[in-house]
Amino acid sequence: MPGLETMTFAIAFPNIDPVLVQFGPLMIRWYSLAYVAGLVPGWCYIRLLAKRPPARLDARDIDDFLVWATLGVILGGRLGYVLFYNGDYFLANPLSVIEVWKGGMSFHGGLLGVIAATLIFCRRRGIPLLVFGDLVAAAAPIGLFLGRLANFVNGELFGRVTDAPWGVVFPHGGPLPRHPSQLYEALLEGALLFVLLLVLAQRRKIRERPGVLTGVFLIGYAASRLVVEIFRQPDVQIGFLAWGSTMGQWLSAPMILAGLLLLFTARSKTAETQPRDRRRPAEKV
Repeated sequence: MPGLETMTFAIAFPNIDPVLVQFGPLMIRWYSLAYVAGLVPGWCYIRLLAKRPPARLDARDIDDFLVWATLGVILGGRLGYVLFYNGDYFLANPLSVIEVWKGGMSFHGGLLGVIAATLIFCRRRGIPLLVFGDLVAAAAPIGLFLGRLANFVNGELFGRVTDAPWGVVFPHGGPLPRHPSQLYEALLEGALLFVLLLVLAQRRKIRERPGVLTGVFLIGYAASRLVVEIFRQPDVQIGFLAWGSTMGQWLSAPMILAGLLLLFTARSKTAETQPRDRRRPAEKV
């Protein structure tokens, strides 16, 4: 009716304390727990996949890689945030680089960190790189799903203002409802991508083509991120880039090219999956 204001519906942000439990100065945050909850189930899932042909990798190698993956995610994620998202600030405050507990991680940096860790690890252990990379890629959406849920709990990385009925008023996002873009990412980059890779991993012909699962992961994540960035609020210190694009879109676009290259070059023959025998030859007596 004339004279009545348009009513905007919004979902109240759930009052969830970012700190799960605190013992004096020691605090366990949901975000930190998400990293642990993503790495450990991912490690278990990789062990499960590695038992199936044609992989059959040594369980000890997978156990050891958990430490490498953890370092790759944390160091790469932090350095990626420093270089891609807030370089000027950290250049002026270099000691802040080590203050990881204050937040500031980049998925793309974490991805590069895990890739570097995988390259070095496989080279040292004599493990076929693409075979092992496919296992890591298949498990990666688990961590992505939990990490985006933690972003939502923290009320960070929220979306742009919306009049959609599922808009959420975030504590640090002003009075207007916004897209819960963290949940969009959890659904696309996490749940749906995990299911897609799970279905593909059930097919032996796919597993026998090293690089296919990694390529699908790269393309799937990049496509999801390109779409979600349309609804996600850009980082305040960067804002919009050329043609209304965002830093997340620019960093994701090359992943599609890398994924397509892997799919194009994936071998069709059975993979040589067994790692080289690293035992010293028996001494003659």
